[in-house]
Amino acid sequence: MRKACHSAAVFTVLVALAGACNWKAQEPASGSAIPSAVQSPRPASKGTLVFLGDSLTAGLGLSTEQAFPALIEARLASEGRPWKVINAGVSGDTTAGGVARLDWVFRRQVDVLFVCLGANDGLRGVPVAATEQNLRMILDRAKKEGSRVVLAGIQLPENYGIEYRTAFARIFPSLAKHYQIPLLPFLLEGVAMDPKLNQPDGIHPNADGARVVADHVWATLDPVLQGRP
Repeated sequence: MRKACHSAAVFTVLVALAGACNWKAQEPASGSAIPSAVQSPRPASKGTLVFLGDSLTAGLGLSTEQAFPALIEARLASEGRPWKVINAGVSGDTTAGGVARLDWVFRRQVDVLFVCLGANDGLRGVPVAATEQNLRMILDRAKKEGSRVVLAGIQLPENYGIEYRTAFARIFPSLAKHYQIPLLPFLLEGVAMDPKLNQPDGIHPNADGARVVADHVWATLDPVLQGRP
């Protein structure tokens, strides 16, 4: 277990919306056919990407545009790969909360699901078996719905004891191997405990930290978005 994560995190939700543009048609010349509207068409969405997580996912303390899911969406758009991105992070959410929200998540077609849950389970001392079972329910539902999945791992503070921390940390690589899905070992890699990359609470990334997180997420997520194994 890395020594990087000594603090507990509590989580909230933000959801990003997109807008549309207007055009004014050119008046046709007398006797001529009515011309089609001159407008640059918006590229069709390549799919829906949902981030199912907590306040680190939601971007607590940041503007909507600064949260890492929004940064991922902006990067995709800049590359001409428009995806509909939904930030489904909820404050204080546990894996059980994630299970309870699955019907809401899958009321739409979800092409890719990024799962970052479990931190609150660990911080509350939820039995490892219960956390693993809840994550299995999420992954099984995603498989049933035909969604591709990326799983983010969690690290706990050292004061939770080596036995519990070790058993907890094993959940994520074990599930990733079993379901044959990509794993991001630690969402806050390179950010945790760095005062330059965190807000005053020492827990949640600031805007600079969120950009580092987005880079890590992108490295794991991009191959999935491109349809590569």
